[in-house]
Amino acid sequence: MKKLFAFIAVIGMLNFGASLNLMAQDETADQAAETTQVEETTAEENVASEEAAPAEQEVIKSTSFHKVVKKQFIQGGAMFMSFVLLALILGLALSIERIIYLNLSATNTKKLIAELEEALNNGGVEAAKELCRNKRGPVASIFYQGLDRVDEGIEVVEKSVVSYGSVQMGLLEKGLSWIGLMIGLAPMLGFMGTVIGMISAFDSIQSMGTISPAAVAGGIKIALITTVSGLIVAMILQVFYNYCTAKVDSIVNKMEDASISLLDILVKYNNK
Repeated sequence: MKKLFAFIAVIGMLNFGASLNLMAQDETADQAAETTQVEETTAEENVASEEAAPAEQEVIKSTSFHKVVKKQFIQGGAMFMSFVLLALILGLALSIERIIYLNLSATNTKKLIAELEEALNNGGVEAAKELCRNKRGPVASIFYQGLDRVDEGIEVVEKSVVSYGSVQMGLLEKGLSWIGLMIGLAPMLGFMGTVIGMISAFDSIQSMGTISPAAVAGGIKIALITTVSGLIVAMILQVFYNYCTAKVDSIVNKMEDASISLLDILVKYNNK
């Protein structure tokens, strides 16, 4: 699964690199077309646009948003914006992989405990082990490790369940640190692009020998685009990160509750 998402991330970056040149080439043509369109706009066209159908207006808004995003991306600087986009792609790939893994790891513990108790009473320990072997998820794996050592006593079973529970918790949390890295890295890249853009703007002012408000405002605007992009990427990934951590906490709580139920079942089984 990790190889699949790594492949998706690489394909996304290759497609982005191929389209970046086309976006830069089309930017000049888009600006010329927009200028021509503004000059040819008349009062009659404004009235017609107000009377346009809702569907047509929505298409116009969507097209305008796409052009704005493309324009801002190019103005922000291809180098730093590419790094920010790379952080977004890698963060999303890791988040999707974790979400799928955690959803597959979630099981109905109450149903599993009922089936385990029934198998243990009807077929003994081997039947219960076979049931856990055929079930997916960390709870079934912990049950199997406990049942595999039931002949050594309840204390050994308890230690085995606790130890293997820590292993399963580590597997659940695997990859979350990388998502956290992308959350912290995206704004840093944005801030770095902003600082370098500000330095470039002041260099231009120094070379001109005079302060031009238009030049200063334009340079600052372009420099701040990378910061905004980095913050947006961080906010998007933060949502996925919080979802994954909440899912991990939920599964861990179920694991602990199910482990206590397993020990109770084994105590009753040994006392028969």
